[in-house]
Amino acid sequence: MSEWSSAPKHIGAITLFVDDLAAAKEFYLKVFDLPIYYEDPNSAVFQFGDTLINLLVASEGPELIAPGEVASQDSGSRFQFTLGVENVDRVCEELARRGVTLLNGPVDRP
Repeated sequence: MSEWSSAPKHIGAITLFVDDLAAAKEFYLKVFDLPIYYEDPNSAVFQFGDTLINLLVASEGPELIAPGEVASQDSGSRFQFTLGVENVDRVCEELARRGVTLLNGPVDRP
C-alpha cells in the first residue's frame, strides 16, 4: 500500500439535503442542544466536534453535486449518523426524552 501523505485525515463537513429547513433545524437544536454555527436563508450549520453538519434546502443541492441528482424524499433513507458515546443506553434514554424515535438499535460496538 502506498503512502499518501496529503490524504484527508478527517471529514470537515457533511451536507444533508432537507426538504423542510425549519423543521430540520429545530430537530438539531432540540435534540443535540448545539448552537447554530452558520446560517443563511438556505442552510443551517451545526458543529459536531471537528465536523460541520450542513442542513441545506434540497432545491439548492443540484448546483453542488451536478451531474448527480438529489434523491427524492420518498426514495428511502438518505443518510445515517453513527455517533460514538460512552453509555449508549443513557444516550438513547435522553434521545427518547427529547422526542427521538430510533428506527433500530442501539448497537454496542467497540
